[in-house]
Amino acid sequence: MKKQNVRTLSLIVCTFTYLLIGAAVFDALESDTEKRRCELLNEIEMRVKKKYNISDEDFKVMETVVLKSEPHKAGQQWKFAGAFYYATTVLTTIGYGHSTPTTIGGKLFTMCYAIIGIPLGLVMFQSIGERVNRLSSVIIRSVKSSFHCRQTNASELDLICVVTTLSSLTIAGGAAAFSRYEGWTYFDSVYYCFITLTTIGFGDMVALQKDNALDTKPQYVMFALIFILFGLAIVAASLNLLVLRFVTMNTEDERRDEAQAMQALQGAVRLEGDVITANGSILSGQLGHQCTESASLDPADTASVCSCRCPCLGGSSRHRFTVRRSPSHIRHLLPALPLREFPPVGPHDSQMLPPALSVYPHHRASI
Repeated sequence: MKKQNVRTLSLIVCTFTYLLIGAAVFDALESDTEKRRCELLNEIEMRVKKKYNISDEDFKVMETVVLKSEPHKAGQQWKFAGAFYYATTVLTTIGYGHSTPTTIGGKLFTMCYAIIGIPLGLVMFQSIGERVNRLSSVIIRSVKSSFHCRQTNASELDLICVVTTLSSLTIAGGAAAFSRYEGWTYFDSVYYCFITLTTIGFGDMVALQKDNALDTKPQYVMFALIFILFGLAIVAASLNLLVLRFVTMNTEDERRDEAQAMQALQGAVRLEGDVITANGSILSGQLGHQCTESASLDPADTASVCSCRCPCLGGSSRHRFTVRRSPSHIRHLLPALPLREFPPVGPHDSQMLPPALSVYPHHRASI
């Protein structure tokens, strides 16, 4: 099985195993709390209905009014500032869900806008991530040169450390700002920054959604948008170093296999109609056909390869080779010659051939 297929199957198994582990952990952490909150809400609902003598239909109307009026506390969601915030969440695939289009035209334009905007955003953030990594490598090289280090080039580990530090500082600084403006705890602010910059975007915590912030706090709106764009650029730099390295492994393996195949063809040794490749396979041809090498072969070279006469050197047609078997399995096909010492053949004894060799005057060295 190819290495690419093994890696793909391994990733599938690891991903589903990771999903099962995550489901088990979330079940253990959240299920009991969810049950208690549901019971508490049902108890409060019964108290409100009993205290104010409200029917079930009227209570559902009140629930709908409360839920639908929540987004309007941030101000006008579809004026330019709110619309720009919404467009940013679409292009970056964050998708808080704090405001959604209600008209057919708005929904249709959202789909068309996302088809073009999402690839455009991915390419832009990927390009920014590459530039950030290049700038980081230049800074690392300068720092190493100032400290007179032997190795001044920036390694992948150095870049990962720099990008991780930038990501941590971005999340920490953003959490401090959102904790001040939104009134959240610092931990909740860190949670919001992480969910935002990883484009998960649950929507349980969304900035700019109270005190008419979209209309009355333009500086805060600008800060929130810059934080999202800059933070996503830093995350893209991390993805460029970590994730894309594994994504391109299949392509690198395919190129490596092609290069090895080309080297095997170039390193082939040709006998009479046969080719023994570098990986041990035998490509077999037919008698009376010439070798496919373009270069002319010297008889001395052929004598060093096999001790027989190779008629493939004088033919005029081309070989068609087929894969036979490994050279380790061809010994039983070669005749067993008697072992004996022969006197050296001099220049005037060219007609004197050993008797054992005369038995097989046209013996082929191949299969």
